[in-house]
Amino acid sequence: MKAVSRTRLLTSLGTASVILSGVALWALLGSTATRSSDTGPMPSATPATVAAIDRRDVSLWEEFSGRLEAIERVDLRPRIPGAIESIHFREGSLVRKGDLLFTIDPAPYLAEVEKAEAQVRAAEANLAFARSELERGLRMTANQTIAQRDLDTRLNNVREAEANVSAANAVAKAARLNLSYTEVRAPISGRVGKIEVTAGNLVDGGSGAPVLTTIVSTNPIYVSFDADERAVQRALETLPTGGDRRDHLARIPVEMRSGPDAEVVRGKLQLIDHTVNSASGTVRVRAVLDNGDDRLMPGQFARVRLGRAKTTPAVVVPERAIGVDQDKKYVLVVDPTHKAIYREIKLGAAVDGGRIVTSGLNPGERIVVDGLQKVRPGALIAPQPEAPEKSAALHTRGSSASTAN
Repeated sequence: MKAVSRTRLLTSLGTASVILSGVALWALLGSTATRSSDTGPMPSATPATVAAIDRRDVSLWEEFSGRLEAIERVDLRPRIPGAIESIHFREGSLVRKGDLLFTIDPAPYLAEVEKAEAQVRAAEANLAFARSELERGLRMTANQTIAQRDLDTRLNNVREAEANVSAANAVAKAARLNLSYTEVRAPISGRVGKIEVTAGNLVDGGSGAPVLTTIVSTNPIYVSFDADERAVQRALETLPTGGDRRDHLARIPVEMRSGPDAEVVRGKLQLIDHTVNSASGTVRVRAVLDNGDDRLMPGQFARVRLGRAKTTPAVVVPERAIGVDQDKKYVLVVDPTHKAIYREIKLGAAVDGGRIVTSGLNPGERIVVDGLQKVRPGALIAPQPEAPEKSAALHTRGSSASTAN
């Protein structure tokens, strides 16, 4: 009996030993697994191009639609009536001030000149006779052989003859002037238009006469546009203070394109109208452009950029660094631990491949500029330097920012 009890006791002790050994092994394995998990590999950093943001000077521009206008335009009319004898220009050609364009038959006016000059000679002959009579009378006065009344008459005859000479000269001058009007010359330099009256036709003279052709000046040329009154005010505020700011309008730059692929033509502000259109809230503005190569034509459509007299300091980021989150714009700021931080920003005007940031970003902060689609907020960043040419393009001083209207 005692032997059986001893056997059972040994069996129970063996079983308990096995169970305890299993528990110890499980605990050891669990502890090892935990330590293995705690000391596992860190998550890998995402490569991304990073750049530091700074504040730089930019030229702010606002864009408007406008039309080109000739500075001078002349409807050429004859000053005297007559028959068009000849035409001396080609339609659409460039002419200079003083170039002969039309000739009106000069024969009748040449005859008038000859007649007037003959009257001058007759008046001069009468004056010479009156003067000789006066001299004779003066000699007779010394001998007291002429009455004072006769002497006064001879003096009056001289004065009347002098007046007749002056009148005859005036008639001759008018006749010669009318003769000169038979040569219709260009009053301005520019491009001549269509011939409205051909050779052989009779025309009247004066303001009611028919238009022979039209001339418009081409260089320089105006561009006129309606600008938002607030944009005009912002531009005027950059001019020197004191006195009338409008005396310094030429300091405000203007750029113009006649099409999306056309070259930029630069000019200067010349006029800001004195009245705001109450219906549209716009002001009529005019600038002067150089047109030395004669590419621009009056009436042509133009996209005009109105600048400011001074540059403005601004924070600018590349377009490719800006993310879109529904109706929000954001950038990923890289903190000192190389972690990407989501930052909402407010944007201003476009500027040379970038955008002005009006709020949400400070100079000196680093942002992800390339690889934005690969980086999530909170991710670890492996910063890569920005390509020199991209950095130089964005950091050029005096860059221009444009806002369309």
